[in-house]
Formats: sequence, C-alpha cells, structure tokens
Amino acid sequence: MAGMAGANGECQNRAVLDQWHPLGAIDEAEPNVVHVTRLLGESISFAVTPEGRSAVWRTRGDLAAGMPVDPESVAGTLPSRCEFLYVWTSLGDPPERSFDIPEFFEPDRRNFNACTIGLRTSAPRAVENFLDMGHFPFVHDGLLGSEPRTEVVDYNVHVDGDTNEVWATECQFWQPAASATATEGQMVDYVYRIMQPYSILLYKSCPAAPERMDLIGLFVQATSEEHCRGHMFLSLIDDESSIGHIRRFVQTIFAQDVPIIENQNPKRLPLDPQAETPIRSDRASILYRRWLSDLGVTYAVIPAA
Repeated sequence: MAGMAGANGECQNRAVLDQWHPLGAIDEAEPNVVHVTRLLGESISFAVTPEGRSAVWRTRGDLAAGMPVDPESVAGTLPSRCEFLYVWTSLGDPPERSFDIPEFFEPDRRNFNACTIGLRTSAPRAVENFLDMGHFPFVHDGLLGSEPRTEVVDYNVHVDGDTNEVWATECQFWQPAASATATEGQMVDYVYRIMQPYSILLYKSCPAAPERMDLIGLFVQATSEEHCRGHMFLSLIDDESSIGHIRRFVQTIFAQDVPIIENQNPKRLPLDPQAETPIRSDRASILYRRWLSDLGVTYAVIPAA
C-alpha cells in the first residue's frame, strides 16, 4: 500500500503535514537571501534575517534561489520558526510548540549542526537506523562497536503518557571510541527519545561530566517519500576538541551508515509488525513503528494492512 501522497508526490497525510519540519541550519543560510529546498514532495523556499527571524513559502517564480529578499516583507508565507539552530516549517496546522530541549539553554554547552546529508531513503528509515544499537560493531567497527562485543544489553521502552514521545532507557553498549575525545573503550549509557515522527534525540554518557549527558539529534527533512535530508544536531559539554574535529568524527560515522541505509528495501518503512523479522534488541524499533501507526502516519511508510 502506497503512502498518502498526491499525483505529484505531495504529502496529503494530516499526521505528517501538521508536524514541524526542519529545512536547514540557520548559521549555514546566508541571511536575506532566498534558499530553495524540498519538503514532503513540494518545492519550498525560505529566508532568514541576520537576527534569526525566518519566512517560509511555497516556491514561486518572483523569488528565485539566490535573490536578495527581506524575509519580513514576503507575503503568503507558511508557519515558520527558528529554533534549536534550524529553520522549521509546517505545511499544515502545527502545534504552537514542537518539542522542548532544556539542555540546549545550559550555558556551558556547545550547540551546533554537525552536518546535513542527503539520503536516498525514507525519513522513518533514517530515524530507525539512528535508533538501532545492534549495527554498531558491524558498521562502525573500532568506533561505536567492535566484535566480538556484539550484545545489546536489555533495555526499556515506553511512550510517555504526557508528551506522547517514545523513550528507550537504560541502554548500554561497549564502544572503543565513543566520542571524538575518547582515548579508550568504555561501556556507554544511552537514552533515546523520539519527539516527532521524523525527529529523534540521543542522550549519551559525557566523558567531561559523568553526571550529565551529551545530546545528539537527528532532525530528518522528508523531501519525498523515499528521499530525505538528515540534519545532525549536537549539544556537547566539551571544551577540548575543535568543532571541526568533532564534525569530522560525526561525518565519518554518518558516512558509514549511508550505504547501509540506502540499500534497505523497501525504502519506505513497513509498519506491519510481521513485515520484517524482529529480534529482542529491536524493541525500540517495534514500538516506533506501532507509534507511527497510532499517530496515523501514512507518508514515507508502508501502513499495516
């Protein structure tokens, strides 16, 4: 069964249209200039002011990519916000707030976009790969995992009754190089949090502050049902490594994932629990798929019969 899209591939699924979606990193967008991208099968334009205010609109001929523009003078705009380093928009009727990241505002953290990478797969496939610890020793050997330490320790999953977010807690995995500053292997604590269908955060043991956690986010922009852009967000308690060094480390990890993600078939994520054989370590993925079904998501997925 196909996802809910129009004849030209535009999304018609309210559960997805009414979400907030990332378009690009604010710091990487030249101010007062038209930028053009794609979202949910449509061409979308945006611009930001030097002060960090944004305008987003469906692309039209009088405002071509690269043209100078005053974002605050553009008519016929879509909902937009500049939040957590990115420009966000919605093609529907979004909630007033997307989600909260209280740690973002802690003064000793460094918040930045590590990279944005285009992927020939669906947004939910990208989120599910980010959620999967089982591939660490095989895809990220010597960094996030190493054979023969392949066991995924049992962990807990639940949907928060107040926020309707998916959480995977008490996750642990042995990693030979858990971060850009790591000098030896260690057992690393993980907590996963899925806030929106295509947005996920990872809370990870912080070597510089053992009682706190670093944050790694993957905010996925679904450009179509089977293509997306992954925006990698970092919020780190780290004053030793240069941002360039950290970005190279993250991009190395992401580059190792790309061929695995892009070779998964089908590209859209099947929501039927029997469609792909799960194992015990997949309980977070199983709950994620059930949660997407409960939300009514039909775009970029293969809905359960």
